[in-house]
Amino acid sequence: MIVGVGVDIVGIERFGRSLERTPALRDRLFASSELSRSDGTPRTAASLAARFAAKEALMKAVGDTIDFRWHDMVVHADDEGNPDFLLTGVVAATAERRGITSVHLSLSHDAGSAIAFVVAEGDPR
Repeated sequence: MIVGVGVDIVGIERFGRSLERTPALRDRLFASSELSRSDGTPRTAASLAARFAAKEALMKAVGDTIDFRWHDMVVHADDEGNPDFLLTGVVAATAERRGITSVHLSLSHDAGSAIAFVVAEGDPR
């Protein structure tokens, strides 16, 4: 059963400017594993904007996000290379409390925008 749905869109240029203006923002928003690809190549502003949109969309899908921490929701690739979340801490506890057993994530970026769509499934409590 669908427990929650979330979507978010981020302007890539604006997000990139924010990262340039405030370099510490990268480390505040993203785990080190999110900042570069598996080959060590740094992620582009478009890729980071999509990951930020994913975290915002996840918060909308899960709800009750007052204590969420950015590093408790890490975007990574699953075994097939598809985008997925690694949930820990308060985010994982909130998802469990809400009966969420799986989260589906889709990312895209084009024409200056990055978008993420999240569907949370489970047995709502």
